[in-house]
Amino acid sequence: MRKYLLLLAIIGFWSCKSDPKKTAPQPEQETSLMAGNDTLIYPEEKYFKSIRQITFGGDNAEAYWSWDDKQMIFQSNNAAWGMNCDQMFLMNIEESFKDKKPPMVSTGFGRTTCAYFLPDNKSYVYGSTHLVDKECPEVPLRKNGNYVWPVYDSFDIFVSDLEGNITAQLTNEPGYDAEATVSPKGDKIVFTSTRSGDLELYTMNIDGTDVQQVTNELGYDGGAFFSPDGTQLIFRASRPKTPEAIKKYKDLLAEGLVEPTEMELFICNADGTDLRQLTFLGNANWSPFFHPSGKKILFSSNFEAEKGFPFNLYFIDTDGKNLERVTHGETFDAFPVFSNDGQYLAFSSNRNNGGTRDTNLFIAEWQEASPGPSQKAE
Repeated sequence: MRKYLLLLAIIGFWSCKSDPKKTAPQPEQETSLMAGNDTLIYPEEKYFKSIRQITFGGDNAEAYWSWDDKQMIFQSNNAAWGMNCDQMFLMNIEESFKDKKPPMVSTGFGRTTCAYFLPDNKSYVYGSTHLVDKECPEVPLRKNGNYVWPVYDSFDIFVSDLEGNITAQLTNEPGYDAEATVSPKGDKIVFTSTRSGDLELYTMNIDGTDVQQVTNELGYDGGAFFSPDGTQLIFRASRPKTPEAIKKYKDLLAEGLVEPTEMELFICNADGTDLRQLTFLGNANWSPFFHPSGKKILFSSNFEAEKGFPFNLYFIDTDGKNLERVTHGETFDAFPVFSNDGQYLAFSSNRNNGGTRDTNLFIAEWQEASPGPSQKAE
């Protein structure tokens, strides 16, 4: 799903991440306005009024808000919490986890990815491999020297209550089904599946009925989110064009792998019509999310990087204009998600990790700012 994309060599997020890395907990700090490796807000980050660090160790990502903005579900492989691979955790938004462990709301078996609250605020959807194997699946990170993501055929999409009890299985087709997110209208789920033989987007009702294919072009389509009014989808995609690129993509997919290092953002209507490419930046452009206005997209990219990183957050209008840098980290900022009321932004970052590879969750108090000089896509 939204899965993760890469901090290539630095972290191995898969649309949802990688190996656990056990490090000493970092001390909780007040908001810092001092630039450097260990900082919470950089001086140029004008959209952040204040910021709060939520986790302090491991890889933590894809934090999604409940519909009343009182809770979040996120995934973590924090070894200090006994995790060997990603599981789902629940938090109240005023909480942080420097000295305590949040309640786990997945089964604790297999690997999980991409949890998203359902409209009742009492249940959520997520992807899990536990039906095929209760152990964590292997995580290949490189193939022929290139960075890759695994696309596990064992992923299916489930509904769970907030105590971790699975109440429904929404997919049971052969192959990969994951990266589910829910429309703000509360009626549809969008997800990625290989049921056609390629990685395409599909929608279904929140009870799993009326499955409809949305995309139908060779390449990886994933990490999709609905617009605030539920009428559009924003997602990341690869589009191999040359015979060599097409063969490489198909060969990797046959092994359950994709290379996520070249992706652009695409936007379409919720039924797949009016599909168009939004970014033409090069490198990896991913983890997009609509601004509450529905007129802009916030996303992560390393298009300015020469050696794979840093990844920072950028704004772009839904017509592809007015590209603007939002964060100014030195390593990795990704997975931005606005609260439903638009007052806060949750995201994952390597900031303030003491020089480790830990990726932690942050919640920033959002303030609209007068845009500075925009950068133009080549």
